[in-house]
Formats: sequence, C-alpha cells, structure tokens
Amino acid sequence: MVLSRFWLVIFISSIVFIVVSLFTANTYTIDSVLNGKKDDPILVSEKYIEQLPVFIKDSIKKAPDQTMIINRDTLNADTTYVYKNKTVKIYSGLQKSDGLLPTCKSTLVDLILPLIAYLAFFCGLMELLIVSGASGNLAKVLSPVFVKVFPSIPKNHPSISYMTLNFAANFLGLDSAATPFGLKAMESLQEINPDKDKASDAQIMFMCLHASGLTLIATSIIGYRAAANASNPADVMLPCIITSFIGTIAAFLIVGIKQKINFKSASLLIVLMGLIAAIVGLLMYVNHLDLIGKNYFTSNLSGLILIAIIAFTLIFSFKNEKKFSEANTTVFDTFVVGANNGVKTGVTIFPYVLGMLVAISLFRNSGLFEIISDGIAFVFSNMGVSKEITNALPVAMLRPFSSAGSRGFLIDSMNTFGADSLTARLSSIFQCSAESTFYVIAVYFGSVNIKNTRYALGTMLLVDLICVITAIFVATWFF
Repeated sequence: MVLSRFWLVIFISSIVFIVVSLFTANTYTIDSVLNGKKDDPILVSEKYIEQLPVFIKDSIKKAPDQTMIINRDTLNADTTYVYKNKTVKIYSGLQKSDGLLPTCKSTLVDLILPLIAYLAFFCGLMELLIVSGASGNLAKVLSPVFVKVFPSIPKNHPSISYMTLNFAANFLGLDSAATPFGLKAMESLQEINPDKDKASDAQIMFMCLHASGLTLIATSIIGYRAAANASNPADVMLPCIITSFIGTIAAFLIVGIKQKINFKSASLLIVLMGLIAAIVGLLMYVNHLDLIGKNYFTSNLSGLILIAIIAFTLIFSFKNEKKFSEANTTVFDTFVVGANNGVKTGVTIFPYVLGMLVAISLFRNSGLFEIISDGIAFVFSNMGVSKEITNALPVAMLRPFSSAGSRGFLIDSMNTFGADSLTARLSSIFQCSAESTFYVIAVYFGSVNIKNTRYALGTMLLVDLICVITAIFVATWFF
C-alpha cells in the first residue's frame, strides 16, 4: 500500500514536470520520454535553415556531413545541429534513461527473460534439495538460531534452508543464485503468513537482512575498477565488507527492536560472534595477499562455490534416489517440476518489475532526479562536505531505485575523476554495500502478491542511509 502510493507520487510528479517543461522550452520532449534511448542526443527542436542565425547557417553548410557540434566536451554534446532535407534538427544534451517504450522492451528482453532462465535452473536445483531431504537437514541444523531471529517460524520449517542459501549466495556475490533462493524463501514464508495481503514479521526481517547487502566477494566492482585501469582494483573490498556488515547489523537491530526479539539469547550471541570472527579472519587473509592474489581470490572463489553447490545437489540427490522413488518421481522429473515453478514465478513478478522500472524512467527523464540530486549536493557542499564526496552522492541516491542506473554513475565517476580518486572509490562502496531496495521489494513481495509491506520499505531505506553514512566515514578513513 505504501509502495503503491510512493510510485503514484513519482508517476504524477514526473508527468507534471514533463508537461511544464514542454511549455517552458526546456530540453524535454515527448519523443525522448517515450522512445528515447539512454545516452542518445535529445531532439529539442526542428527549424528551417533560414530561421537560424547567419553564422550557424553558414557553418552548417560548410561542416562535414552538414552536422555541427557546439561546445562539445568529454561527457556530452551541448548543442548539435543536423541539416537534412531543408530542415535543421537541433539536439541538446544526452538522454538520462531509456524512454518508456524502450524500457518496456528491455525489461522483458534484458531483465525478465534472463531472470526466468536463472529462476528455472536454480528452482530446479531447489526442488532436488527438497525431495532429497537436504533442505530439511539444513533446516534442522540451523533451527536453534533461526527461531531466535524469526520467532514466528516453526522449528525445522523449510523456509530456514531457503533463507540460508539466499544469505550465503549474497555473501559470496552469487547474484544469479541469490534471487531464486530468496523467492523460494518468500513463498515458503507466505504459507505460514496469517494475513496473505500483509507482510509478516518474518518476511520483513528476511527482506531487511537481504537488502542490507552483506557481501564478501565484490567481484563486479573489482571488474569495473580493473576495466578503468585502477592501480589496485581490489582495494575497495575491505571497505565494502565493513560497510555492508554494519548495514546488516543495523537492519537486524532496527527490525529486532521493532519485533521485540530477545538479543540476550546465548545461541544468537554465539552465532553473531562466530560470524564476526569469520569475517575478520577472511579480511586478514585477503588483506595479506598481493594484487594478483586478491584478484585471483575474488574472481574464482564465488564461482567455485557455486559449482560446488550444484555438484553437491546432484550427488546428494542421486545418493538418495530412493526418496524420489517413494515420491513417485525421478531426479530429472523433479528438476523439471522445480524449473517450471521458476518460470511461473518469473511471469508473476514481471508486471511489478515493469511498473517500477517505467516509473524510474519517467523520474530520471523528467529531470526531477537531477534537480533533487543537485539540491542535496548543494546542501552538503555548503555544510563543508568535500566536493569529492558530493560528486559520489548520485550513486548513493540512485542505488535504491536502480542498480543499472547507479552503475552508470559509478562508471562515469571513474571515467571523469579517475578510478583511484576518492569519488570513484566511494562510489564503488556505495554500489557494493546496498541493494536496489525498490527493485527487491517489487520482485520479492510481488512474487507472493503482498500489497501492504508495513514498515519494510521505511526500514530498508533507513538501512540504505546508514550504509551511505558509514561508507563516507570508511572511505575517508581508508583513502
């Protein structure tokens, strides 16, 4: 309910701003909003050549291909004149985001279809884990801890194993595996949810812990930095781990206080201390590696673990083939059933993701996001905050809305300010240490048709803010 109202406000305010811009000769056009492609020049007007000033008219006729660019810099072309068939098309600036129609197409072709493929494969593996009994065994082992964190979940409930696999996949940077496990966890939690339209306490806790983005292997960030010729692409890994870990602890405490969880539980404290010790140990190990060693470690560990999970699932399933016979099925047929469920889940979440991304497209192309971003940067700069920090804030602002959009700002910051600048490093930490909050809510709650997210959205945004503040302190401390 809260999420629906939020997107309604974004839709209406963006459309109003676009309409006002059209009547104030601003650089927004209906064509760019509907059909424009990201980073393409924006067509702002078309005139007969006789209507242009004489010096521009003469310059266009003498220019190669009768195209003239004025005030071109490394980021965009301020004004471009293209003369063809007696008229001159005038372009200004670059498209901030794909228009509505290209967004609809790319949402299906570039996002949902690949996601459905991942869902089909990993949900097939998940079904094997269920029938073979592996997920049940995992739930029994972890029940003493999970019943403290999720008091409303019955002991040995299947959702425990799904959440464990989701957290582990996120921790190791296995994005393609994390989403199917997480969706399966939400479906399992929905089975014990007394109010099917309203998020349960367990679902909110799971979502907030998931969205805090605790990651050990920041493979993609290191890859972007290596492509930008950073002197040490892996030097942001420790700050990313520290920031995301603080975000996770903050999420647990905020939701735990709200849900009145007993923080004095011995089993809970032991696990928490063990997790901290494990992270510190891994940090110490990775920190002593040289540049080549760090790159090798980060690029191979997550992939090897994913292969190990797949191999374990298949071996365990064939070893316990009797259980499949008892269920009147086979290992392969079970995989197919799970894969089919994954495809259905992908189809279910498609409208939610589409609506969210279209709203973001409107928000960015209307210019509202740029105004808000510039306003916040202005306020921070007048508070004495370093310009290197304010230059990285667009990544932090866009990250909850769109991973792809914030990634574009990240790459732009590295190209503009240098991969080894504080701005680029801080942008990398912002990108790594938080989740795409609105995307996650749309996908996970949409998969189980929950309309009232209660305090989930507010808590997740608060955790995002904590991660942003922590990232600034950590980045300035390290760099």
